[in-house]
Amino acid sequence: MFRKTITAAVVALTAAGLTACGSTSDVGGGNTTQQAQAGQICGQQGADKPGYKRTITKLDGGASTLSGAGSTFVNPVMSVWTKDYSTSDGVQVAYQSIGSGGGVQQISAGTVDFGASDTPMKDDEIAKAKGPILHIPLTLGAVIPTYNVKGVKTGLKFDGETLGKIFAGKITKWSDPALKALNPDVQLPDEAIAVAHRSDGSGTTAVWTDYLTKESPTWVSTLGGSDKSFGKDIAWPVGIGGKGNEGVSGVVNQTEGSIGYVELAYALAQNLPYGQVKNKAGNFIQPCIATITKGTDGISYPPDLRTSLTDGSDPNAFPITGTVYALVYQNQTEAAQAKALVNFLSWTLSTGQDDAATVNYAPLGKDLQQLAIGQVKKITLNGTPLAS
Repeated sequence: MFRKTITAAVVALTAAGLTACGSTSDVGGGNTTQQAQAGQICGQQGADKPGYKRTITKLDGGASTLSGAGSTFVNPVMSVWTKDYSTSDGVQVAYQSIGSGGGVQQISAGTVDFGASDTPMKDDEIAKAKGPILHIPLTLGAVIPTYNVKGVKTGLKFDGETLGKIFAGKITKWSDPALKALNPDVQLPDEAIAVAHRSDGSGTTAVWTDYLTKESPTWVSTLGGSDKSFGKDIAWPVGIGGKGNEGVSGVVNQTEGSIGYVELAYALAQNLPYGQVKNKAGNFIQPCIATITKGTDGISYPPDLRTSLTDGSDPNAFPITGTVYALVYQNQTEAAQAKALVNFLSWTLSTGQDDAATVNYAPLGKDLQQLAIGQVKKITLNGTPLAS
């Protein structure tokens, strides 16, 4: 139910040409000059469509269908990609939005052509796979706190420790002094906080808890250490579970006094309020394409591209930023599927990047896009590279 609702809403959002990148919202009107300047880039008109050219030669003899599964974080833009790719190249890509944990399981088992995850596979997960798996970044997005509090609009301010205390069950009322101190001009009601979280193995959860682990000592201690406070599956101290970003946004939409975490497009699709989050530089940042992109500034990528993008150092970076990885077996053995896979990924990393901004995802920057293309070029058919 939630999946159908969110997909329809995202289509409507796209058709209307709406964007998250307006002027920085401030529900209390109390921005400092520095904070206002840090958020102004959300109001600037930039080159959201990078116009990347398709540099990998299209391969003949590719299959007419592909299958993928995993991340719900990427589903709104994946829906646009699969539709546009069917029109441009005549290939049907069937994608199951089942969560990053499910995507890792299905690619590991070889039941899909590609998996998708918002967090890199762990070493032990890779070791259990049937061969080397490539991590290919596809797009950038923001995981945001979204809430349903009577009379409170978009723009409520949070920092990492306060969010950590809420999700650890240590802050239980919207009128808590910590929330009032961050939002002195907001009339916060004296009502209970209902926490909404993922019930399935989730890359969105991994991005969210990666940030909480970096910024909230209370969250880490409550969960029993950093080895337990970060990951796709968490032993939640409190809250209501929802399956997928669709499920969590649905819970928040239907529950007065609730707070959850979802990819930005889901909050926008259901007209849910969402918060500004304090970044490493001390600025409260509105999530939008520009501030998501800033989250990658200053990042050094390892050769396999498995890394964290949370808590970026740029003063304009939204601090809970993540990338979606396509998970692909490097060594392919079926010619038609391998060629179709290379063609789809090379299209997604070029023409497809122009689609990202239409549903409030950020296209990959040129450096990361080139690194991702380099990963596609590592795909082989019976030991011979396919891309040229």
